[in-house]
Amino acid sequence: MNKGCVEVFCGSGRGKTSMALGKSIRACSRGDSVVIIQFLKGRETGELNYLSHMNLDIKLFRFEKSEKYYEELDQQERSEQKGNIINGLSFARKLLTTRECDFLVLDEVLGVLDYGIVQPEDVVPILVKAREEGMHMILTGRFMCQELYPYVDSITTTETEDIGRKS
Repeated sequence: MNKGCVEVFCGSGRGKTSMALGKSIRACSRGDSVVIIQFLKGRETGELNYLSHMNLDIKLFRFEKSEKYYEELDQQERSEQKGNIINGLSFARKLLTTRECDFLVLDEVLGVLDYGIVQPEDVVPILVKAREEGMHMILTGRFMCQELYPYVDSITTTETEDIGRKS
Protein backbone atom coordinates (compact mmCIF):
# COMPACT_ATOMS: atom_id res chain seq x y z
CA MET A 1 0.00 0.00 0.00
CA ASN A 2 1.27 3.48 -0.84
CA LYS A 3 1.92 5.95 1.93
CA GLY A 4 -0.71 8.66 1.93
CA CYS A 5 -0.01 12.30 1.37
CA VAL A 6 -1.24 15.30 3.33
CA GLU A 7 -1.04 18.68 1.62
CA VAL A 8 -1.86 22.10 3.03
CA PHE A 9 -2.96 25.19 1.10
CA CYS A 10 -2.81 28.18 3.43
CA GLY A 11 -2.09 31.89 3.52
CA SER A 12 -3.70 35.29 3.16
CA GLY A 13 -4.11 35.04 -0.60
CA ARG A 14 -7.02 33.79 -2.60
CA GLY A 15 -7.36 30.50 -4.42
CA LYS A 16 -6.84 27.89 -1.70
CA THR A 17 -10.20 26.21 -2.30
CA SER A 18 -9.73 26.56 -6.07
CA MET A 19 -6.35 24.81 -5.86
CA ALA A 20 -7.88 22.00 -3.80
CA LEU A 21 -10.70 21.69 -6.32
CA GLY A 22 -8.22 21.50 -9.20
CA LYS A 23 -6.32 18.70 -7.48
CA SER A 24 -9.65 16.99 -6.77
CA ILE A 25 -10.66 17.08 -10.43
CA ARG A 26 -7.25 15.68 -11.42
CA ALA A 27 -7.62 12.86 -8.88
CA CYS A 28 -11.13 12.12 -10.16
CA SER A 29 -9.84 11.96 -13.74
CA ARG A 30 -7.42 9.22 -12.57
CA GLY A 31 -10.37 7.23 -11.23
CA ASP A 32 -10.15 8.24 -7.58
CA SER A 33 -13.30 8.93 -5.62
CA VAL A 34 -13.17 12.37 -4.01
CA VAL A 35 -14.94 13.84 -0.99
CA ILE A 36 -14.82 17.52 -0.08
CA ILE A 37 -15.98 18.54 3.38
CA GLN A 38 -16.38 22.30 3.78
CA PHE A 39 -16.17 24.13 7.08
CA LEU A 40 -16.91 27.76 7.98
CA LYS A 41 -18.04 28.73 4.50
CA GLY A 42 -21.65 29.59 5.22
CA ARG A 43 -22.70 30.71 1.77
CA GLU A 44 -21.95 28.58 -1.25
CA THR A 45 -18.72 29.39 -3.00
CA GLY A 46 -18.64 29.95 -6.75
CA GLU A 47 -15.95 27.44 -7.61
CA LEU A 48 -18.04 24.57 -6.29
CA ASN A 49 -21.40 25.55 -7.83
CA TYR A 50 -20.70 23.81 -11.13
CA LEU A 51 -19.65 20.48 -9.57
CA SER A 52 -23.22 19.25 -9.64
CA HIS A 53 -23.33 19.77 -13.43
CA MET A 54 -20.21 17.70 -14.09
CA ASN A 55 -20.22 13.93 -14.23
CA LEU A 56 -17.44 13.48 -11.67
CA ASP A 57 -17.10 11.23 -8.65
CA ILE A 58 -16.74 14.23 -6.33
CA LYS A 59 -19.07 14.51 -3.37
CA LEU A 60 -19.42 17.77 -1.44
CA PHE A 61 -20.59 17.90 2.18
CA ARG A 62 -21.40 20.89 4.36
CA PHE A 63 -22.49 20.12 7.90
CA GLU A 64 -23.08 23.70 8.96
CA LYS A 65 -26.64 24.93 8.65
CA SER A 66 -26.23 28.71 8.65
CA GLU A 67 -25.98 30.81 5.50
CA LYS A 68 -23.71 33.25 7.39
CA TYR A 69 -19.96 33.00 7.69
CA TYR A 70 -18.84 31.81 11.12
CA GLU A 71 -17.47 35.20 12.17
CA GLU A 72 -20.91 36.75 11.52
CA LEU A 73 -22.68 34.42 13.97
CA ASP A 74 -23.75 35.33 17.50
CA GLN A 75 -22.72 33.17 20.49
CA GLN A 76 -25.77 30.89 20.36
CA GLU A 77 -25.42 30.36 16.60
CA ARG A 78 -21.71 29.62 17.03
CA SER A 79 -22.51 27.04 19.67
CA GLU A 80 -24.94 25.31 17.31
CA GLN A 81 -22.44 25.43 14.47
CA LYS A 82 -19.71 23.96 16.66
CA GLY A 83 -21.77 20.77 16.97
CA ASN A 84 -22.23 20.67 13.20
CA ILE A 85 -18.49 21.20 12.63
CA ILE A 86 -17.64 18.38 15.03
CA ASN A 87 -20.07 16.17 13.08
CA GLY A 88 -18.15 17.06 9.91
CA LEU A 89 -14.87 15.95 11.48
CA SER A 90 -16.52 12.75 12.72
CA PHE A 91 -17.66 12.10 9.16
CA ALA A 92 -14.05 12.57 7.94
CA ARG A 93 -12.91 9.97 10.50
CA LYS A 94 -15.63 7.58 9.28
CA LEU A 95 -14.51 8.02 5.66
CA LEU A 96 -10.97 7.09 6.66
CA THR A 97 -12.10 4.04 8.60
CA THR A 98 -14.42 2.75 5.88
CA ARG A 99 -12.18 3.83 2.96
CA GLU A 100 -15.21 5.35 1.21
CA CYS A 101 -12.98 7.70 -0.77
CA ASP A 102 -9.44 7.89 -2.11
CA PHE A 103 -8.99 11.65 -1.90
CA LEU A 104 -10.31 13.85 0.91
CA VAL A 105 -10.39 17.64 1.12
CA LEU A 106 -11.06 19.34 4.45
CA ASP A 107 -11.76 22.84 3.18
CA GLU A 108 -11.18 25.55 5.82
CA VAL A 109 -10.38 23.03 8.55
CA LEU A 110 -7.42 25.22 9.49
CA GLY A 111 -9.93 27.98 10.25
CA VAL A 112 -11.76 25.59 12.56
CA LEU A 113 -8.49 25.24 14.47
CA ASP A 114 -7.79 28.98 14.35
CA TYR A 115 -11.20 29.75 15.89
CA GLY A 116 -10.51 27.19 18.64
CA ILE A 117 -13.59 25.17 17.71
CA VAL A 118 -11.45 22.03 17.85
CA GLN A 119 -7.88 21.49 18.98
CA PRO A 120 -4.91 20.14 17.00
CA GLU A 121 -5.13 16.86 18.91
CA ASP A 122 -8.59 16.41 17.38
CA VAL A 123 -7.20 16.71 13.84
CA VAL A 124 -3.83 14.95 14.13
CA PRO A 125 -5.35 11.41 14.30
CA ILE A 126 -7.21 12.13 11.05
CA LEU A 127 -3.93 13.07 9.33
CA VAL A 128 -2.12 10.03 10.72
CA LYS A 129 -4.91 7.70 9.59
CA ALA A 130 -4.97 9.24 6.09
CA ARG A 131 -1.25 8.61 5.66
CA GLU A 132 -1.52 5.07 7.06
CA GLU A 133 -4.41 4.26 4.71
CA GLY A 134 -2.62 5.61 1.64
CA MET A 135 -5.17 8.38 1.18
CA HIS A 136 -4.43 11.77 -0.34
CA MET A 137 -5.72 14.60 1.85
CA ILE A 138 -5.77 18.36 1.44
CA LEU A 139 -6.32 20.86 4.25
CA THR A 140 -7.08 24.53 3.53
CA GLY A 141 -7.30 27.69 5.60
CA ARG A 142 -5.51 30.95 6.26
CA PHE A 143 -3.18 29.94 9.08
CA MET A 144 -1.16 26.74 9.40
CA CYS A 145 -1.18 25.31 12.92
CA GLN A 146 2.34 24.55 14.21
CA GLU A 147 1.22 21.30 15.82
CA LEU A 148 0.29 19.84 12.42
CA TYR A 149 3.70 20.32 10.76
CA PRO A 150 5.03 16.82 11.63
CA TYR A 151 2.01 15.21 9.92
CA VAL A 152 2.05 17.20 6.66
CA ASP A 153 3.98 16.40 3.49
CA SER A 154 3.78 19.76 1.73
CA ILE A 155 2.58 23.29 2.35
CA THR A 156 1.64 25.76 -0.37
CA THR A 157 1.24 29.34 0.83
CA THR A 158 -0.72 31.98 -1.04
CA GLU A 159 -0.26 35.71 -0.67
CA THR A 160 -2.13 38.65 -2.04
CA GLU A 161 -0.09 41.73 -2.80
CA ASP A 162 -1.60 44.99 -3.95
CA ILE A 163 0.75 46.23 -6.65
CA GLY A 164 -1.13 49.47 -7.16
CA ARG A 165 -2.31 48.91 -10.71
CA LYS A 166 -5.70 50.13 -11.73
CA SER A 167 -7.69 48.65 -14.58
